Amino acid sequence: MAAQRIGLFATCPVDLFRPSVGFATAALLEAAGFTVEVPPQSCCGQVSYNNGLRDDAREVAWQLVQAFEPYDYTVLPSGSCAGMISHHYPALFAGDVRLPRVEDFCQRVYELTTFLVEVAGFTRLADNTASLSCTYHDSCAGLRELGIQAQPRELLGHCGGVVLKEMTDTNVCCGFGGTFCVKFGKVSAHMADAKLDNALATGADLLLGGDVSCLLHLAGRARRRGLDLQVRHIAEVLAGALSQPAIGEAAGQGSGKGRAP
Repeated sequence: MAAQRIGLFATCPVDLFRPSVGFATAALLEAAGFTVEVPPQSCCGQVSYNNGLRDDAREVAWQLVQAFEPYDYTVLPSGSCAGMISHHYPALFAGDVRLPRVEDFCQRVYELTTFLVEVAGFTRLADNTASLSCTYHDSCAGLRELGIQAQPRELLGHCGGVVLKEMTDTNVCCGFGGTFCVKFGKVSAHMADAKLDNALATGADLLLGGDVSCLLHLAGRARRRGLDLQVRHIAEVLAGALSQPAIGEAAGQGSGKGRAP
C-alpha cells in the first residue's frame, strides 16, 4: 500500500526566515511514514484577512486550496496559519459555489504537532545525547483556535534528553500579533519582555514554540536585551536539527546551549 501523500505548506516566515523548520518538518513527516511534497505556494492570506482585505485574502486562499487539495493531508509548522485556513477559509467562501471544495480541503489541514500526535501517532523522535533544558510558549492562534497545548508537550516527552520547564503565563500572548507589533510597538515590546522574563525564570536554555513569527519577535527582543536564551521552533528539536544557530543568531554566535554536540 502506497504511503499517504502530504502537501507541506511551509508558510511565509519559514520560507523567508527559517527554512530549517521546513526541512525539519519534512523529515518528521517522512519518518512517520508519509510521502511529503511541496507544491508551489505563497501566503495563506492571513495578513490580508486581518487587515480587512477579504477579496485579496479569498483570491490567495483559492490558489492555496487548488494547489493542496489533491493531497491526503496538508500539514503546516504553524498554528497561526493552520488556524487561518481551517477556521476562516469557510467564512471567506460563505455563499460561494466553491465552498464545498473549501470545506472538504479544510478538514484535511493540520498543524504539525497535532498531526504527529492525533493522526500519525508518531513517537520515534530525536534522542539528544546532550540534555536540552527547554520552556515552551503557547502561541495564541494555535492555542485558542486549534487547542494546541498538550500535543507539543507530549512529543517533547518522547524526545530523549529534553527536560521541559514550564514558565508562568505560558498561554499569554508574546506581543507579536502580526501588524499589532508595528502599530503598537511599545506595548508589543513590553509583552515580549514579560514573556522572556518568565522564560528566563525557569532556568531553561531554550525557548520553544510552534510559530516562527512569534519566535522571530521574541528572538529579536532577546538580542536587543543581550539575553543568554536561545529560541527555536519545536520541529527543530523534535527532529534533532540543532546544527545551525538558533533564531536570531549568526554563525558562531551565542553560548552554544541547545546545540547538537
